[in-house]
Amino acid sequence: MTDPGTGGRRARAATLEPPFASAADVCAVVGAAAAAPSVHNTQPWRFHRADDATMELYADLDRLLTVTDPMGRGLGLSCGAALYNLRLAVRVTGHDAHVRILPDPAARPDLLATVHAVPGDPPTADELLLHGMIPHRRTNRFPFDDRPVPREIVVGLVHAAHAESATLVPVTGRTARRVLELIAMADDTLADDPAYRDELARWTGPDARADGVPEHAAGPRPRDGRLPMRDFGQRVGTAEFEPEPQLAALFTRGDGPRDWLRAGQALQRVLLTATARGVAVSLFSQPLDLRPPQHRGDRTGGPFGHVQMLIRLGYGPPVPRVPRRPVAEVLDGREARGA
Repeated sequence: MTDPGTGGRRARAATLEPPFASAADVCAVVGAAAAAPSVHNTQPWRFHRADDATMELYADLDRLLTVTDPMGRGLGLSCGAALYNLRLAVRVTGHDAHVRILPDPAARPDLLATVHAVPGDPPTADELLLHGMIPHRRTNRFPFDDRPVPREIVVGLVHAAHAESATLVPVTGRTARRVLELIAMADDTLADDPAYRDELARWTGPDARADGVPEHAAGPRPRDGRLPMRDFGQRVGTAEFEPEPQLAALFTRGDGPRDWLRAGQALQRVLLTATARGVAVSLFSQPLDLRPPQHRGDRTGGPFGHVQMLIRLGYGPPVPRVPRRPVAEVLDGREARGA
């Protein structure tokens, strides 16, 4: 006897159009992927439609931050976040996303992942919710108020990271103060490097750009200097920030290219989950930007592995979106002309 569930899936599969079959479908999926966060809003990704059911994600190495991110860790996290959005956009079409990470590292090291869509179950309510949060997710560099993020929300964020094979650990008390000190020292070290300042200047500027961090997203400078927000050189005024920032650290077991892509997917799932619960987020990576090459590679770190991102959580004012490159600029081939 045929399993009714199997029969239903077969019937549904027969009516499903592959998610990359039309220019409109490609634009919708790639547009969702390209809405991911990225280091300095560099948007270091390219997409190629291989066929009606297969999309390839490439690193745009012209957008690698050679001073801040010489090993490509930040680029990997950024592209991992785009990959999560791509997977989610495929799922809401009723397809499962079968992902191959770094399928041909020797011949095509810039090919980070292939996503092959096959008919699957209808999307869950949680998948639909997170997909709906993609255009609303923001990096909030403004002051947060003193309300603590409830424990049940933090637990939900921990579960979101775990679902992507990463570990999110709340950082509190004396450890949090020490982490903030390390961030401040790293930020000072980077700011003293002329090459870093030049690189940062290339990715900040007027709102008319389609990438980079515009003035309206930089936020004010903390008045007492206790919270080491990255200075993009265009902060307007000063403001009182929360005295006890709520922090969390995202870990992966290893620290190589596959782990960076994994961390990016976990980070984006955490960010979308936070957005759905009304929680504002900003990110710190300064100490990680200074991590020397000899401490990288697929070796196990401490009890949780390797830190890939430091996250500030709280409740802040609404902030406008940062600019995005048009889909046609991040999509290769004839589909770009259609876009």
